[in-house]
Amino acid sequence: MRRYGFIFARGGSKGIPGKNIRPLGGIPLIGHAIKAGQDSGLLDRIIVSTDDEAIADTARQLGAEVPFMRPAELAQDTSPEWLAWRHAVDAVDDFDLFVSLPCTAPMRNGDDVRRCIETFEAGNCDVVITAREAERHPSFNMITVDDAGYAAIAMPSDTDIVRRQDAPTVFDMTTVCYVTTPDFIRQNNGVFQGKVKMVKIPPERAVDIDTELDFDFAEFLMERNS
Repeated sequence: MRRYGFIFARGGSKGIPGKNIRPLGGIPLIGHAIKAGQDSGLLDRIIVSTDDEAIADTARQLGAEVPFMRPAELAQDTSPEWLAWRHAVDAVDDFDLFVSLPCTAPMRNGDDVRRCIETFEAGNCDVVITAREAERHPSFNMITVDDAGYAAIAMPSDTDIVRRQDAPTVFDMTTVCYVTTPDFIRQNNGVFQGKVKMVKIPPERAVDIDTELDFDFAEFLMERNS
């Protein structure tokens, strides 16, 4: 079983310019993804897909491989990441297991990655994703607003729900880890076109960095845990 970890890191982030190599807890953001992959003990290679030479140089210094550069047309704000996945699996040697480790989940650890791989290899699924238990619920405290400005519960329930705890459990997807196969990526156009299993991640390791506030929160958690 040849298991390859992939990290997809564009150079043109607008929300946090240069975020993929911005220091967090003393190392570049991408370094946390590389370390989690290394600490899992199950990945034969860790490969970075990027269009940016500075990211590529940083990744190599931290122990990852950059055997190809991502084409510019696959590194735009509007570029579907699935196409970057497909480009990556076609650009490397034949292998069995694809493990994506997004840069934006720096609080993950090697055990989180290992649990995802083991869940996939236990069988009966096409994809493994990660999620955390949601703090809000579409049948209780999430709303939609119509054109006239009136609010309504997003997904009304057939029964009265007076507490969030009474609603069916729902989960927020996280960017901690994705596991699938090269063939599934080549033959499909999205995660949920196959049978999907989930690995639950605790909230403190499910931080998804998309804004400066997210970055500040991750820094706070790292300082608290140090």
